[in-house]
Amino acid sequence: MSHTPKRPSFEELSRSECEAILARHHVGRIAYSFNDRVDIEPIHYIFDAGWLYGRTSEGAKMATVDHSRWVALEVDEVEGPFDWRSVVVHGALYRLTPGVAKEEEIARAIGLLRTVVPQIGTDDDPAPSRKIIFRVHVDDIRGRAARSASAAT
Repeated sequence: MSHTPKRPSFEELSRSECEAILARHHVGRIAYSFNDRVDIEPIHYIFDAGWLYGRTSEGAKMATVDHSRWVALEVDEVEGPFDWRSVVVHGALYRLTPGVAKEEEIARAIGLLRTVVPQIGTDDDPAPSRKIIFRVHVDDIRGRAARSASAAT
């Protein structure tokens, strides 16, 4: 008697499942491109009301995004090769620059980011060079999941 191994199953995640994954995590990878070069970097973020908020420092990422503000952010939950969930967000990145952005938008962003790193903007800030506050509008959100045959039984 031959035994055929069960195959993993794959599925699309609903928007609410995707948002729940974004809300559970605070580190993702942000991808950005200019001309024919694509880069991706880990970044802290917070998800709130259809926006991703983060902070960074000046450098190649922001110089690139200043020319082309379209980015993608990916967040994963992985338990094994066929037991995972992955969410990808596409949207436009906006700097929240003092004097340009509304003060209440900046204050809201800092307040949200302080739920992850309470010392932001204080003398105890663990990354004081990260002075650029930004947000990414969630224009598109998609997620997929895999479940191994052993997890399904």
